[in-house]
Amino acid sequence: MIISPAFAQASGGAGGLSSLLPFLLIFVVFYFFLIRPQQKRAKEHREMVNNVKRGDKIVTSGGLLGTVSKSVEGQETVEVEIAKDIRVSVMRTMIADLRDKKDASKTAKAKEDTPKQGLGALFGKKK
Repeated sequence: MIISPAFAQASGGAGGLSSLLPFLLIFVVFYFFLIRPQQKRAKEHREMVNNVKRGDKIVTSGGLLGTVSKSVEGQETVEVEIAKDIRVSVMRTMIADLRDKKDASKTAKAKEDTPKQGLGALFGKKK
């Protein structure tokens, strides 16, 4: 079966803009659902890292909890105390979260309020 050239030209002539429409729609969806929120999160993280000051409680991306003991503006590292008299230098970009002193006290209080249950409670045994 051979298709005549006139028939082939007639079917594809009106598809210039309409063939690009699905690609444009996909790009718009990706922009609003993926690219824009990621840029917003990156901006918030950059602002948080730049505003870290001495005494702030932080969480590193490696999972270490500590208190900032030295933060010099313009340097890319901060000194974090992870235990009494144990200080480490951490890259500013590796700070994952900034914890409030209020949040830490709420977490500690919540742990104290939870009843301690042994294995007997899991298996239905009563004391």
